[in-house]
Amino acid sequence: MRKLIVTHLTRYTFRREIALGRHKLMVRPRETRDLSLTSFDLEIRPEPALEWSHDVAGNAVASVAFAAPARQLEIIARMEVELRAPVWPVFPISAAASSYPFSYTLDEFTDLGALLTPQYWDQKKRLDAWVRPIVAGTPTDTLSLLKDISNTITHSIRYQSRDTEGTQGPLETLDRGWGTCRDFAVLFAEAVRTLGIAARLVSGYLFNPDGDLAGSTDAGATHAWTEVFVPGAGWIPFDPTNRSVGSANLIPVAAARNIHQISPVSGTFKGTNDDFIGLDVTVDVSR
Repeated sequence: MRKLIVTHLTRYTFRREIALGRHKLMVRPRETRDLSLTSFDLEIRPEPALEWSHDVAGNAVASVAFAAPARQLEIIARMEVELRAPVWPVFPISAAASSYPFSYTLDEFTDLGALLTPQYWDQKKRLDAWVRPIVAGTPTDTLSLLKDISNTITHSIRYQSRDTEGTQGPLETLDRGWGTCRDFAVLFAEAVRTLGIAARLVSGYLFNPDGDLAGSTDAGATHAWTEVFVPGAGWIPFDPTNRSVGSANLIPVAAARNIHQISPVSGTFKGTNDDFIGLDVTVDVSR
């Protein structure tokens, strides 16, 4: 078990005092069998009215409203977690799902819903043509297939950080041949959905003590990956950015159907583009 401390700072700076609209924060980790949250503190300046709730996916969501204008918005989330995920996990996949193709039960199919459906327009079925050759045969080992898809993305797409907001579509990532962690995660999710396997996008933090993992420049970073639902094992984390399976170095915060639903901080302000000076985000994950 590893005890980790995470500090996530987000700071917006403006040229003058402006009115801040309501903001949505998704910065509180999801507790799982592999992760326990031992403490959590959220500091926001200027001080807002704050309300907590859970969204349809069970993510903790903070809704904040500001009474007075400000020249700066600063959000600091501090947390301590206990991470118990093994480096080499063994997944208890049910016999009925151990080989692909497999079928979900009627209840699973109904509950998974849109998580089974590709979310990006692909009229010419280019993504299907890309992923089908990775399938070794039918039937084939399910976990091996998922690893092969993840590894193909790792080897064929070059990781490149990008400061601008937004996420590339899967076809855009294939055409460009490069992307960020969120682009890798979206491509992987859409590829497995194309094969009829349910997937969801996850945002959180990457623990990178040796500095050798992509998607992180130091001990920690915001990160994105994918979870795939396989009967028996449940949600299995895949990080195609780093060719890893399991959550040994991952601290999940939010999970959803689409990547835009799990932004750590989102909101509005009343002003012009010239009023906005900049956005600074720093994350530290340490023992």
